[in-house]
Amino acid sequence: MSDKPRRIDAACEAVRQACRVCRDLQSRLESLGSMRKDDRSPVTVADFAAQAVVVHVLTEALGPILLIAEEDAFALRQQIADGDRSLAVSVLEAVRTAWVDATMDMVLDAIDVGAGNHEQRDSAGHWTLDPIDGTKGFLRGQQYAISLAWIEEGAPLIGVLGCPNLSSDFNRPFDDPDPHGTLYFAVAGEGLYELPADDVNVEPIHIRRLEKDPNEPLRLCESVDGSHTSHSRAERVMQQLGASVEPARLDGQGKYAVVGRGQADIYLRLPRGDGYIERIWDHAAGAVVAQEGGCAVTDVYGKPLDFGLGSRLEKNRGVVVATPELHGRVLAAMGDLATETV
Repeated sequence: MSDKPRRIDAACEAVRQACRVCRDLQSRLESLGSMRKDDRSPVTVADFAAQAVVVHVLTEALGPILLIAEEDAFALRQQIADGDRSLAVSVLEAVRTAWVDATMDMVLDAIDVGAGNHEQRDSAGHWTLDPIDGTKGFLRGQQYAISLAWIEEGAPLIGVLGCPNLSSDFNRPFDDPDPHGTLYFAVAGEGLYELPADDVNVEPIHIRRLEKDPNEPLRLCESVDGSHTSHSRAERVMQQLGASVEPARLDGQGKYAVVGRGQADIYLRLPRGDGYIERIWDHAAGAVVAQEGGCAVTDVYGKPLDFGLGSRLEKNRGVVVATPELHGRVLAAMGDLATETV
């Protein structure tokens, strides 16, 4: 029997439980501890707790796993060694809402399952995880995603996006958190599915993207944070395409789902000229979700994203997601804007 059904079920359950933990934590942000990583992006209790919960659920269902993940427990262990257990205790308490018999050592070890594998190149397959993609959105009480993908031979074959604040209602503003959230899962060649993030008993809906009315304006989706993408360059690309609608902006890989489900037409993540190389956990789950929603996903040169080079997309620059009929037009409109020096 193929391992694929077990992987799909385990991945959806892992992300669903992590969504529940993160929703609870976001409801009481004032009491959470935080710290700063070397790249100065905020790390919260929720990042660590979500990673521990996802690893626990996956290993319980599948046995030992190979994982490339964003977080590790080094800083938590260092704080404990220095006599400060406050952040680690907050993480443990959060984890226990889903993993009731967890101990501190078990949680730290689970977090570290994703550490030290960043140069891994295993054609047999591995997982990649961003426990909270869009941490700044999480801290603002807005959009973020738990992003989990299974990768084989350089391509994501299973993608799960848990979006605790994203509504299935296209009319609900992104800055108005949904009380249920959405969970998207996709399997290469088998379509895109949606269900509530907080209810495992609901039958998944197969997303069938509607054909776009040519009279409707083009809709761009992009990051809130201008440090992640060039807003000005994206605006110039959209002007080249004749679009004048304000872009939809939200944090996290939910942007891939927004385009994949048909709420937007284009997602651009354009290089800012600082030499940054994208990480696989920021795009793997979203890429397969958008592709199974009927979109083309490439870098700014039109090359497929290569997820087989460890933790970084070394052969790619930026990301362009659009419906097939639009994708070529976007690349043509981009021209030299894709890679000009900022």
